[in-house]
Amino acid sequence: MLLAGDIGGTKTVLALFSTADSVESLHALHLQTFPSGRFASLEAIIAQFLQDKAVEIEAASFGVAGPVVNGRSQITNLPWMIDAANIGQTFGIEHVELLNDLESIANAVPHLQADDLATINEGQAEAGGAIAVIAPGTGLGEAFLIWDGQRYQAHPSEGGHTSFAPTNADQRALQAYLEQKFDHVSFERVCSGSGIPNLYDFWQQDGRYQEPDWLREQIKQADDPTPIIVEAGLAKTADICTATVQLFVDILAAEASNMALSVLATGGVYLGGGIPPRLLNLLQTERFMAEFGDKGRFTGLLLGMPVHVICNPQVALLGAAWAGMDLLDV
Repeated sequence: MLLAGDIGGTKTVLALFSTADSVESLHALHLQTFPSGRFASLEAIIAQFLQDKAVEIEAASFGVAGPVVNGRSQITNLPWMIDAANIGQTFGIEHVELLNDLESIANAVPHLQADDLATINEGQAEAGGAIAVIAPGTGLGEAFLIWDGQRYQAHPSEGGHTSFAPTNADQRALQAYLEQKFDHVSFERVCSGSGIPNLYDFWQQDGRYQEPDWLREQIKQADDPTPIIVEAGLAKTADICTATVQLFVDILAAEASNMALSVLATGGVYLGGGIPPRLLNLLQTERFMAEFGDKGRFTGLLLGMPVHVICNPQVALLGAAWAGMDLLDV
């Protein structure tokens, strides 16, 4: 058996795969989702997942929401230190690998089928061209793939923590507002699930949009206001939420094109994470592609790139599983 996991700030998904499967036919035999914040460590979650399963695990591979250095990772939005060697010793697993969560998603991209994707811009993919992956979830993750002559190799990035670059007057006002709250205003502060409340707060203090009483009460009672803001924005039941979601989409378009230029993503740009599939109606628009292509002399290059949304909710898990199969040379 192969143990694979998608380890996020909000939830952790673990699954067992048969190492007898081919990489084309991978499917989870056992899959379970856990609320990450309710556990003290990844080891505690693995122990609970395996407690009723009499299996021998040959290898384990985990996509984790944080940078990986020498087989260890401090999770960005959790107080966890994940150590591959400790996991191997604790559970008797010979081969354990940690990947940045976006590296895990990127690993899956070459295996995705048409029904795993929603297309924003058809474009024309260049054979062997670099591929960019950007994924707003709890945080903002980025990764890229480079063709090595035989296959695509995934590489992690922490580009989501680069400095936010406003593109218009409202965004410059947003940056000035957030500079009063944070030492560093990164793209993650304005283009992620954890960043959406920052956008909402900006519009609230701006005074352009009124906050309805019912919305104020819901947000006050919520542990996480982001789902409430997004739902109201998509339903257009509160102008302040509609403006928040549109601002998020505009910033996502700009940062996606920043990354596309940074890695020269002529092989395509893929939007992952939990948020883009919910915002398809706003992403599959002329406005999104206009913002994406707003790079002066490089507009033509950008508008020729394919842009897709990854709609398979298990993409990070599958990417970790494919990496685990590579670990065993299956």
